[in-house]
Amino acid sequence: MPENDIKKQNQSQSENNGPSGAPKNIQKPKVEHKSTDEKLKETEDKLLRSLAEIENQRRRFEKEVKDAFEFGSFNFAKESLAILDNLQRAKIAIKNDKILKDNKDLEKFLENITIIEKDLISIFEKNNIKKIDAKGTKFDPNIHQAMSEIEDDKSEPGTIVQEIQPGYMLGERLLRPALVGVAKKKSSKNQEKEEKN
Repeated sequence: MPENDIKKQNQSQSENNGPSGAPKNIQKPKVEHKSTDEKLKETEDKLLRSLAEIENQRRRFEKEVKDAFEFGSFNFAKESLAILDNLQRAKIAIKNDKILKDNKDLEKFLENITIIEKDLISIFEKNNIKKIDAKGTKFDPNIHQAMSEIEDDKSEPGTIVQEIQPGYMLGERLLRPALVGVAKKKSSKNQEKEEKN
C-alpha cells in the first residue's frame, strides 16, 4: 500500500475523531431525568402492588388453612359412616331374629345399641356432618343416587319414595350420596292389568 494512501487514511480518521481521540460521530446516550414527583408516584405504585399481592397471598393461605381443618378429616368421616350403618343394620337384624325375640333381655340390648347410635349421631353433628333428608323430596343428582324407579300413582314422578341408604354432608361438601328409589308413572301396560283386575 503506498505511503500517500496510508497518510490520507490516518488524516481522515483524525478529522472524524475529537481532540481526545474519541470518534465525533458517536452520540452519547441521553439520560432521562425524572422529577421527584414521578419517582414518588412510581415507588408508591410499586408499594401498592406489593401490598395487594401480600394481601392476596394471606387470603389464599387463610382459605387453605380453613379447608384443611374443615375437610382434612373427610376420609375419616366417610369411613366412620360405616359404623353407624352397621349399628342400624344390627338393630334391624336383632329385631327380626326369631330366636332372639324370645330373649327377655332383648329390649335392654336394643336400648344400649340405640344409645351408642345416638352418641355417634351427636358426634357427627358436632363435627358438622349432617344427614340428608331424602324421602318425600325431589330427586337431586347432586346429593342423591337413584338405585331404582318405583311405579307410584300417589307420588309425583321424580319424587323420592324410598331411602335405601342415607346420605351425609360434611359442611357444604357431599360426604356420601343418599341411595334412593324414585317414583315414576305407571306404564300403560300395568294400568291396563290393574283395570282388568
